[in-house]
Amino acid sequence: MTAPHDVVFLLDVDNTLLDNDSIIADLQHHLEREIGAASARQYWKMFETLRIELGYADYLGALQRYRSAAEQAHGDDPRLLRMSTFLIDYPFADRLYPRALDVVRRLNGFGRTVILSDGDVVFQPRKVLRSGLWDAACGRVLIYIHKEQMLESVQRHFPARHYVMVDDKLRILDTMKKSMGHRLTTVFPRQGHYGLDPANAAAYPAADFSIERIGDLVDFDVRALLGRKGDEVRAILEKS
Repeated sequence: MTAPHDVVFLLDVDNTLLDNDSIIADLQHHLEREIGAASARQYWKMFETLRIELGYADYLGALQRYRSAAEQAHGDDPRLLRMSTFLIDYPFADRLYPRALDVVRRLNGFGRTVILSDGDVVFQPRKVLRSGLWDAACGRVLIYIHKEQMLESVQRHFPARHYVMVDDKLRILDTMKKSMGHRLTTVFPRQGHYGLDPANAAAYPAADFSIERIGDLVDFDVRALLGRKGDEVRAILEKS
C-alpha cells in the first residue's frame, strides 16, 4: 500500500488502446492460409468454448486444445507450431490506435496511468509489453480474469482519491460505476465491435463521457472529467 494519489487513470487495452479486432482478423487469415478454412473454423469453435469456460479470451489455450484434438484425429501437424509463433511474435505496436501512446503520456501529466485489462497470464502481458503500453504506463499493469470483480485489489495496488476508467465496454463501465459511485468517472470510446454495437449501447446506461476514438483524449479537457467531483480534485488539476 502506498499513499493515495489524487487521480488514477485506468485504461483498458483491447479495442480501447489496441485494435484487437484487426489482430483477430489477421489471425483468422493466417489460420486459413496455414491450416485451411475448415480447420480454422474448428479452432474458433474451441476458442469460443474455452472463453465460456474461463471467462476470458485464451488464444494460446485454444491452440493447445485444437492441437490435442488434431493429433488424436490425424496425428501430429508441424504447421501448428507456427501458430504460436505468429501470436507471440505479432507486431502489436502496429495495431495501437492512432495517438494511443500520446493519450497515456498526456494522462501521466494529470495523475497515474494504470493499464487495467482482462486476459490470461501469458499472452495478454506479452501483448501489453510488445505494444509499448507497458513502458508508457511505467510498468503499472494489472491483468485479471474479470477486472470489474477485482476493484478492491485495484484500489489496494493503486490507491487514489478519484479514478477515471476508459473502456470500450459499457457493461464494464456500468458495473464499476455501481461499485465505486462518485469516486469513478467513466469514459467510453465508441470503437471496436463492442463499442459500435447498438445493442450494447441500448442495454446499459451511458458513460459519464463518450468519445469517438481514444485519440480524442489527447485534446480533451481532462479537467472536465473531474469538473463535478469536488473542489479538492479540481484544485489539484488546476496545478497540472
